[in-house]
Amino acid sequence: MATVFTRRVIAYVIDFFVVSAFMWIISFLLSIFINPYGTFQPYNYLGYVTPIIGLIYFVYLEKTKQATVGKSLMYLQVVSRNGYPITWIQAIVRNLTKIFWFPIIFDWVLGKIFKSNDRLFGTFTKTMVVNEIQY
Repeated sequence: MATVFTRRVIAYVIDFFVVSAFMWIISFLLSIFINPYGTFQPYNYLGYVTPIIGLIYFVYLEKTKQATVGKSLMYLQVVSRNGYPITWIQAIVRNLTKIFWFPIIFDWVLGKIFKSNDRLFGTFTKTMVVNEIQY
């Protein structure tokens, strides 16, 4: 069986594709409403849509369902260190580094530098990703 870290990476890649699909759909719709007679340029709106959709996706699903689509497929859940579901504040803070996809690497590296078993923002918010079966 794969480690939790390996499954988290796979879940993150799955979530990347899910959020990307939402971003393209919303960017396309924005390009129609904002510039109905112009050329097809939905990529012009990706810079605005990316952080908003990414943050909403991760925060909403981790708070309400305890897992994103990727985490659900990998049988992972996000919980507080006390075992309870996370709060809205915990969900927002732990996902701030996922706004532009790249800062998550620094979050993980800083967590390893400070001898944490998790990402640095996961340590700050006292949350953890666990196997769905254990919970």
